[in-house]
Amino acid sequence: MRTYHCFWLLFWAGQPHQTFLTPLSQRTSGFPEKGKVLMLSGNSRQDLRRSKRSWMWNQFFLLEEYTGTDYQYVGKLHSDQDKGDGSLKYILSGDGAGDLFIINENTGDIQATKRLDREEKPVYILRAQAINRRTGRPVEPESEFIIKIHDINDNEPMFTKDVYNASIPEMSDIGTFVVQVTATDADDPTYGNSAKVVYSILQGQPYFSVESETGIIRTALLNMDRENREQYQVVIQAKDMGGQMGGLSGTTTVNITLTDVNDNPPRFPQSTYQFRVPESTPPDSPVGRIKANDADVDENAEIEYSITEGDGYDMFGITTDKDTQEGIISVKKALDFESKSLYILKVEATNIHVDPRFLYLGPFKDSATVRIQVEDVDEPPVFSRPAYIMEVKEDVPINTVIGTVTAQDPDAAKNPVKYSVDRHTDMDRVFNINSGNGSIFTSKPLDRETLLWHNITVIAAEINNPKQSSRVPVFIKVLDVNDNAPEFAMFYETFVCENAKAEQLIQTLSAVDKDDSYSGHQFSFSLAPEAATTSNFTLQDNRDNTAGIFTRRNRYNRHEMSTYFLPVVISDNDYPIQSSTETVTIRVCACDHRGKMLSCNAEALIHPTGLSTGALIAILLCIIILLVTVVLFAALRRQRKKEPLIISKEDIRDNIVSYNDEGGGEEDTQAFDIGTLRNPEAIDDNKFRRDIVPETLFMPQRTATVRDNTDVRDFINQRLKENDIDPTAPPYDSLATYAYEGNGSVAESLSSLESVTTDGDQDYDYLSDWGPRFKKLADMYGAMDSDRDS
Repeated sequence: MRTYHCFWLLFWAGQPHQTFLTPLSQRTSGFPEKGKVLMLSGNSRQDLRRSKRSWMWNQFFLLEEYTGTDYQYVGKLHSDQDKGDGSLKYILSGDGAGDLFIINENTGDIQATKRLDREEKPVYILRAQAINRRTGRPVEPESEFIIKIHDINDNEPMFTKDVYNASIPEMSDIGTFVVQVTATDADDPTYGNSAKVVYSILQGQPYFSVESETGIIRTALLNMDRENREQYQVVIQAKDMGGQMGGLSGTTTVNITLTDVNDNPPRFPQSTYQFRVPESTPPDSPVGRIKANDADVDENAEIEYSITEGDGYDMFGITTDKDTQEGIISVKKALDFESKSLYILKVEATNIHVDPRFLYLGPFKDSATVRIQVEDVDEPPVFSRPAYIMEVKEDVPINTVIGTVTAQDPDAAKNPVKYSVDRHTDMDRVFNINSGNGSIFTSKPLDRETLLWHNITVIAAEINNPKQSSRVPVFIKVLDVNDNAPEFAMFYETFVCENAKAEQLIQTLSAVDKDDSYSGHQFSFSLAPEAATTSNFTLQDNRDNTAGIFTRRNRYNRHEMSTYFLPVVISDNDYPIQSSTETVTIRVCACDHRGKMLSCNAEALIHPTGLSTGALIAILLCIIILLVTVVLFAALRRQRKKEPLIISKEDIRDNIVSYNDEGGGEEDTQAFDIGTLRNPEAIDDNKFRRDIVPETLFMPQRTATVRDNTDVRDFINQRLKENDIDPTAPPYDSLATYAYEGNGSVAESLSSLESVTTDGDQDYDYLSDWGPRFKKLADMYGAMDSDRDS
């Protein structure tokens, strides 16, 4: 017979923090009775025996947030195999075993070593086993049990947001949904009321309310106006324990903004506006601005302005400034103070976007009166027409009046006006104008064929204030008169064959006329009277503005007459009749039997392939000019290549180079006076300088005979001989000056060593006699003498 053993679980209900066990199939709603011990078996609840397992476990409950100093007691495990002799050993494994939960291996007591938080982990699953301490073999199979953490109210409700932002339209009805706030509680919602949250409003009444269970915020006051108050701050509280005393709570802030609706019509701050505008203001210029105030914002405040009535309805307009919502009044037409000086307008301001829900508040528009005073300004004269068109015949005499322009001062003063022609538009001064009455007359003859239209500008200015002026264009058309005779359409030069027969057509003529003809030109052709009977040719008028030239006889001889000049008279049919005589040149040429020209004395009728005589002459002249240019250029280049007077720096000879006078060689006695070298006393004090105009004129005096100086002559002859035999001497005239005074020079020594030792021995009065060029030097040394004397 097999023996069945039971495993006992002792549940201690007498501890400060109670633990208890229940069957797995039964949910515990409270603590078990104090001191009660449950013994369970696998077969029945009455006996403690089971057939399949040696023990059976219930689940443990443990309070969270234990604050005691000792370990928290959980429960006790006991096997029916335990005889109390210490032969059995209890082992615990699973969640937190050995760290969070420990077991006394001898007694089976289970304890919690740390504070437990249900919000971190609500259930721990552990496994227990009893083994034989000596053999280490289990005496009971391993079984699993559960420790559930019993919740306490240790978490306050937390809102999902710290701050909520919401908005609703102004003027909303009571109960309009605003926003829903949500708070969560980390406590166990299945145990008690620790997680049961109730909402309430702490701040924001009487404008808003909150549903206690859902957290939905709604409006609680009718017709909340954004224009009075736009922002609201509402504080909502969430409290657990169903809102009872002792429950934990949390709060959040809800910022509620009232959005605008079009519930305010525009209003003008004043009923009448007054503006002043000068009459010279051009069209489309602004006059002033008006604005209707609208308490709404954005598109609800957009206004459209219009002029509904008034005597200035056509003279002024109004537009809306989209940025400032102002009405801009502007001029539509030119103003005239003398015609009307005051305009009264009625301006209306209307909302563009109207909300039908608020039409009961009244019409969303307003009106105001605008008075516009036109100010008088000094205006320029005004012509009677914007432009003038005049006509004049081309044969009118000078000073003929062709028309009149009229302008007057529009101001009340009616200042007199003077007229003038803008000469920039009439450079040739063909026309002039009477400055008093504005009549335009011709000042030069006219010619329609030269210029058909004359476009001039007339200026009208006030006499008292010429700055006030205006201009008007005047278009003058020159009318045609028959003053031009018809003429050939081209220059006619033809030929006749020597073997020509009588009545043979050799040329057809046509004519043109510069004049206009309203009915069309009709020309008549005839031979000049002097050629009508004696000519060898006849002329036939075709009556279609053309004529033909025919031969009068058979055969012509170019050796007898090589060229015939046929005068033709051309007349028109206009009044007065104009006629001209044109000449047709006819050359006699040799022709073949078919009438084709073979040779002709008239070179103009032959078209050679070569160049004409005039062209050849022009080409020859060009070649001659080109050759002359080349020769001149070569001569200039050759002159530039001449050897310079001083060949190198090694040449120490003194040379005088005259750039403006080449000299006349040995025969030129004016270039240099050789007598100066012979005797300094031979210097002519009265000789004029050739580079300046002498200050005084006097009769030349005969110079004394120069005394011959043999020493100087021998010196010069020696130098001359040396230069003649010197192959390196320049082959052109040059003047060599040699520093030699000779013996017993009249000028005596010029050495500074033999000069006087003191300045007081010198007399500089002679410097004043040397002319104006030495005047400054004479003043300087004369002043020194004066200082010494003083």
